[in-house]
Amino acid sequence: MPGDDKGRILADSGDSDLRHEEDRQSAEERRLRTLREYRILDTGPEAGFDRITKLVADLYDAPITLVSLVDDCRQWFKSAHGLDVPETPRDISFCQFAIAERKPVVVPDATVDPRFRDNPLVTGAPDIRFYAGVPLRAYNGDILGTLCIIDRKPRSPLTPDDIGRLEDFAAIIMAEADLRRISIERDAARRMLERALDFSGIATWQLDPRTDALRWHGAVAELWGADFETALSTAERAFARIHPEDHGVVRAVLDEAIENGTPYAVEHRILHPDRGVRWLSIRGDWDVRWNDAMLTGVSIDITEQRNRRDNDAVLMRELHHRMRNLFATVGAIISLTRHAATDVDDYVERVSNRLDALNRAQNVLLGANFLTGSMHALLREVEAAFPRVGWSGPDLELPENAVVAMALLFNELATNAVKHGALASESGSVEVHWTQGPDDDPDRQFRLVWTESGGAPISGPPGRTSFGTLLMERSVRNNLGGTIERRWEPGGLVCTVTLPARWREA
Repeated sequence: MPGDDKGRILADSGDSDLRHEEDRQSAEERRLRTLREYRILDTGPEAGFDRITKLVADLYDAPITLVSLVDDCRQWFKSAHGLDVPETPRDISFCQFAIAERKPVVVPDATVDPRFRDNPLVTGAPDIRFYAGVPLRAYNGDILGTLCIIDRKPRSPLTPDDIGRLEDFAAIIMAEADLRRISIERDAARRMLERALDFSGIATWQLDPRTDALRWHGAVAELWGADFETALSTAERAFARIHPEDHGVVRAVLDEAIENGTPYAVEHRILHPDRGVRWLSIRGDWDVRWNDAMLTGVSIDITEQRNRRDNDAVLMRELHHRMRNLFATVGAIISLTRHAATDVDDYVERVSNRLDALNRAQNVLLGANFLTGSMHALLREVEAAFPRVGWSGPDLELPENAVVAMALLFNELATNAVKHGALASESGSVEVHWTQGPDDDPDRQFRLVWTESGGAPISGPPGRTSFGTLLMERSVRNNLGGTIERRWEPGGLVCTVTLPARWREA
């Protein structure tokens, strides 16, 4: 129906106006962001801009020439020839029309132009009559303001050639502004890079082989010392900070790089004035220019990596030593058990039990650092294998040989208790208790008591000395430097082990 068509047309018109306003606001927001990128608002006078406004004023015989930049509420003059005010409100500016229309604006006589005849800049100072402004276009096409000429008397409109020349000057102004913007962005990027280098712990350097001069950036003070500006101003001076034992290697690598134009790579120690001996990794390559070549590179502190590498090498040697000891122990167990076994089944059982003891020792060592183990951790392993063995005493850190010796000792005692002692009876149990003298007592001793109770009555010690007994005595006497005493009381075996003060350091 006709009424419906009219309503639809009005609705479409309203939507179109709304979209147009949104687009205009979005474009203005982008234009203001671009203006801020130049970081030029409220900066001081600069000769490059002032020379252009003076030249334009002379060329066009204009009393006033302005480089006007328009933000959200004002027009601010980066350069003003013939005008002393730094800015005026945006809502009365002539330049806003050049921004809105995106083309030059020429006003021959403002007093007869409906847009400007009541403008305070026309009715009062500076008494504008003639105005000609061309857009200042940014690198992305946004218009930041105008280059404009102003006269206090009406003038004829500018010719196309006059407007073209004015646009050329506007392009020169924007070229100057872009150089300024790029320089600011470059400086900001350099500062950011330097801060990133500071935080990353990397120092950059550049060597001029013709003068021996060194230039530094980044975390130089951290890596080389706070006096680097004087102490490291030349390669020759830098050698004073390199560890004397590494001078020959560094000199040879540097000489080869300079003579053959090859990359420079070396790891060496330095004598840091505050941090002592440090390891650095130095890498560099040639930055070739049309008339010279600079050796440019980085320095990185690798002290921790070197320490870990050295520690890993020590650990591997220690593990190799431990494995040889372990295999020697296994070999001895297998060989000596053969003489004590009554048959093949007995042999297999005895060997298996003793290998289980070694496995318990290795579990304790692997749970720490493979070089030492916890007394509590070892007793937990024993308790898991023999649940009726209870224990109490202070936790002690034991070296590898002590862990193995103790594991074999507990295994022989527990195995004998299962076969012939308290653990052979369901009502029997074992209690292990130990004490350690205070560390400040030079005569302190370690004393461990193995007490069996609740088993079948026993009449006395066994009739012959078994290999297990010999193994216990060897573990205590030979490996730990202590003594072992066994008493067969009516309630069961009581075994006392006494070790000297420094047994854990053996």
